[in-house]
Amino acid sequence: MDDVAFLVSTMNDAPGYRVDAILGEVTGLTVRTRHIGVQFGAGLKSIVGGELRGLTQQLQESRDEAMQRLVQQAQLRGANAVLAMRFDGNDLGNGYQEVVAYGTAVVISQV
Repeated sequence: MDDVAFLVSTMNDAPGYRVDAILGEVTGLTVRTRHIGVQFGAGLKSIVGGELRGLTQQLQESRDEAMQRLVQQAQLRGANAVLAMRFDGNDLGNGYQEVVAYGTAVVISQV
């Protein structure tokens, strides 16, 4: 890949690139607890409605961390791309939240 250091795509292919090797599924997982201050603010916000910015920020940080771990796992396998990447998340109860990024680690080259 000449123009991209590492490609992560939700598509099943990468236009302009050829898949040379499929290295298998990779995942990046994080489990976090909600910050008590954010939890309190969310409780107050639920009275008047609107976006829960603190929780939105925490979820984005969780997604970023899961994505970083996904890329690390793919690189350890020798991949230079992950295709068909998806996120999944679950509430584990008691304020714990799981976020996983998963996809297929591949080696691609420009055509």
